[in-house]
Amino acid sequence: MTETSFMTVEEVATELRVSKSKAYQIVRDLNKELKKQGYLTVAGRVSRTFFYKKVCYRE
Repeated sequence: MTETSFMTVEEVATELRVSKSKAYQIVRDLNKELKKQGYLTVAGRVSRTFFYKKVCYRE
């Protein structure tokens, strides 16, 4: 499977081993932070790079 630029809620839930409702909350919070920085966001998806940076998995 090819890695895309954005993660879906399902991918976030799987990666963090949380429920889908918790994953939706996480995606909303991350997107809110990105929006404050002036970035365009998509509901239900989050930047893969930003996600990994915030959860300290990758640089």
